Amino acid sequence: MRILRISHSAVVDAWREREVEMRRQGDEVRVVTAAVWDEGGRDVSPRAQRGEDLVTARTVGHHPALFLYDPVVLWRALGEPWDVLDVHEEPVALATAEVLAIRAARRVVDTVRRRRPSAPAPYFLYSAQNLLKRYPWPFRRLERSALRHAAGVVTCNHDAARIMRYKGARGAVERIPLGVDTTLFSPSDADLAGTAGPQVRVGYAGRLTTQKGVSVLIEAVARDARLDLVVAGAGPEQERLRQQAASLGGRVQLLGPLETAELPDFYRSVDVLVVPSVVAPGLAEQFGRVAVEAMACGTPVVATRVGSVPDIVAGAGVLVEPGDPAAILEGIREATRPDVAGTLREAGLARAADCSWPVIAEQYRKLYTTAVRAASRSARDTGTDAATTHPSTSTPRIEVVVVAYGAPELLRAALEPIAGTYPVTVVDNSSSAEHREITDRAGGVYLDPGRNVGFAAAVNVALGHRQDPAADVLLLNPDAIVTPEAVEQLYAALHEDPVLASVGPAQVDGSGTPGQVAWPFPSPARAWWEALGLGRFRIPGERSFVIGSALLLRAAALRSVGPLDERFFLYAEEADWAFRAHRLGWRHAVVDAAEVVHEGAGTGGDRRRRELHFHASQERYLRKHYGTAGWAAARAALVTGAALRSAVLRGARRDAARHRLHTYLAGPAAVELREVAVT
Repeated sequence: MRILRISHSAVVDAWREREVEMRRQGDEVRVVTAAVWDEGGRDVSPRAQRGEDLVTARTVGHHPALFLYDPVVLWRALGEPWDVLDVHEEPVALATAEVLAIRAARRVVDTVRRRRPSAPAPYFLYSAQNLLKRYPWPFRRLERSALRHAAGVVTCNHDAARIMRYKGARGAVERIPLGVDTTLFSPSDADLAGTAGPQVRVGYAGRLTTQKGVSVLIEAVARDARLDLVVAGAGPEQERLRQQAASLGGRVQLLGPLETAELPDFYRSVDVLVVPSVVAPGLAEQFGRVAVEAMACGTPVVATRVGSVPDIVAGAGVLVEPGDPAAILEGIREATRPDVAGTLREAGLARAADCSWPVIAEQYRKLYTTAVRAASRSARDTGTDAATTHPSTSTPRIEVVVVAYGAPELLRAALEPIAGTYPVTVVDNSSSAEHREITDRAGGVYLDPGRNVGFAAAVNVALGHRQDPAADVLLLNPDAIVTPEAVEQLYAALHEDPVLASVGPAQVDGSGTPGQVAWPFPSPARAWWEALGLGRFRIPGERSFVIGSALLLRAAALRSVGPLDERFFLYAEEADWAFRAHRLGWRHAVVDAAEVVHEGAGTGGDRRRRELHFHASQERYLRKHYGTAGWAAARAALVTGAALRSAVLRGARRDAARHRLHTYLAGPAAVELREVAVT
């Protein structure tokens, strides 16, 4: 492949090792970077290595989101034929908009010169932003446009990946950690032997700012005379920290900043490295590079649960609460116990190996290759749906996505009929080892987001790790059982009608009782219709969507509509997606010839909590699509209907109506936030 990478951070020579590895594997890579950039408080200029295709450009501006490259350099670079364009800048950055604008202008000029259209290389973006931020116009619009057309976005942490999907990324969203040179950062024999003496040497490396929490670390060390602290770094807090450490005599050393080549010996010289970052408004640690470097040197790591540091430390180090000297001290004691230290060294070395440059380069190569193949197929199909228009004479291209939460026996039953027939991806919101084993045995891909992120976010995790980006997607609940024959019927029906975005099968429970599959879109008018007892009748002109116990989504519709809205934690996410598709001209249908067995709520847990999620999601849906006034009208109808039912019903049904009445009077979303505290 011929790859053009544009990145101001590539000014640091050590951060271009990914490109070095890709060239070793036969790829042709050119890097465009800043001629000079401020890194860590000092100006850095890149130095090309032997055989490296490196181009530098003057820059205007110093903020990573508010600078521009020399447009002449970009124009020349973008004029060459590339297979992939990697814009290693945030989607909201002015530099990103500049690159994409020049790319578009260059295509127009080239088309005129050649008198034929030319397909531009797919482009990738990068993001480390793990806090959801709202930007003013025009930055918000530039970000949305960049994400909408990107073949993919690479992030270095899970939160950034979720935010990119939420903001509208339609391509692949892949979390790839920052790389580390494991030939430079490596343990010595003494480190692996664990030769720490009675006095424990604690290390810190990084900027000396309030957010880094070094003062909390000094306080923790002060509480145990067996601990010494060595601090490598500089920053605005340096003098204050020196004064704080003065009372500890020689137990705290401030070394100042170290060169990259000096860091491995520093990590090897300490018994434990601590990353003591604290919570700061508007700021969050985005990765934790020093933690990976220390692990690569065989040094145990203790870190606070701040930002995205747990992404890299969890399972390979000790995590403690931020801002608490006692918690940090306990973490240091735990990490330096001989039996624990040995385990952490092994886990840390394995984690660092996953971040080695050869591994990182291979992950990028796979991502690029998938995009290039998809672009090639799209060019051959001249913009038509990648799936064949004659499904009866070809093998269906379908990828199955299952979101699991508890109940492994249901997951096993759901996967059994389709295992080996279609690619399967399981996103496990319960982080279950049993779910992983079941998925592995079924030949599927197992993804663990690390916590219960909700159904919509979990589906988006799977969409960001597509095994076949051109395939249709079958969303299958783990408490639903569908046969390959039924899936083929769904596929045939979907592709018989080019305007269908989704199809679902007829649904029965375990006793064979049919269930309702097609439902009218929620609306203020529908809410009043049901409040008046007319819910069984259709409103003239009303459209319906299909519920998602087994829902087949057309690949082209997914590209058109985008991913699920992650604001819907549970329920209404498929209604929202279907309504967005409806507004773009797509339709939805039930395929009566196909059938799924669905017990319903088999993995949902507490019934009251599920109901609260349902009502809160209804509020979010109505507010999103009908505004505050529309929600007020619908809420009045829902309150009226619940009040009438409370008056005429008896027993458990009256209690349920009263509970719904109180919920809607208080506001379902507010009650959910207060009682369930969904994160």
